[in-house]
Amino acid sequence: MGTLLKNQNVLIMGVRNKWSIAWGIAEAAYDEGANIILTCQGEREREGVEELASQIGSSAVFECDISRDEDIERLFAEVKGKYGVLHGVVHAIAHAKREDITNDFIYTSREGFAHALDISAYSLLAVSRAAKDLMTEGGSIVTLTYMGSEKVFPGYNVMGVAKAALEATVRYLANDLGRLGIRVNAISAGPIKTISSKAIKDFGNILGVFEQKAPLKRGVKQDDLGDSAVFLLSRLSRAITGEVIHVDCGYNIMGV
Repeated sequence: MGTLLKNQNVLIMGVRNKWSIAWGIAEAAYDEGANIILTCQGEREREGVEELASQIGSSAVFECDISRDEDIERLFAEVKGKYGVLHGVVHAIAHAKREDITNDFIYTSREGFAHALDISAYSLLAVSRAAKDLMTEGGSIVTLTYMGSEKVFPGYNVMGVAKAALEATVRYLANDLGRLGIRVNAISAGPIKTISSKAIKDFGNILGVFEQKAPLKRGVKQDDLGDSAVFLLSRLSRAITGEVIHVDCGYNIMGV
């Protein structure tokens, strides 16, 4: 076990199952000595998340519906009561309505557009606002994005717009929270098989093209993303904030 995050309290939001990017981050942070705190959306997900939590010595799983400000406030009050201080927060939450992913982007509904931006982008702002009062020793907030924010990936649709908003939110939060010693960064992950990725049309083809075109000639693995998150959560990245770090085997640099 390493010591990069020894005795650091790290809240990880967005673990759904063992294939989640958030779970890969939780495992990597635990291996570097962090005390891991997990959340789940509701009672339906609690049992699965608690089972995962038991594998990394996490004694508590907190429920939080990210669309409700009162739930966010309650979550951080409970975390403060149990842990006192936070050193890191991982925001790995995004959602869009299925019809707004499967249909052409031009048919995105007003309600669907608002939903995607609320859950996928505004939630980072709401979480950061609540977290800052517990991050009295400074620390790091990390979120997850995707290159669909920069380029058109057919089938990603409104999520690309939401991720672009998320990345802008990272920059503005980094400016606001820097004076408190809190850094805010995003990892732009290459395509990886998760429950969420199954909803993207032709995702299998995207993976095939990615592995062919990426300079490293391979796909992104869960532990690639976990280790990158550990770097951003640790003091090794102490002078980095407001950045979008591509962890995609170099795919983003290619023109064709």
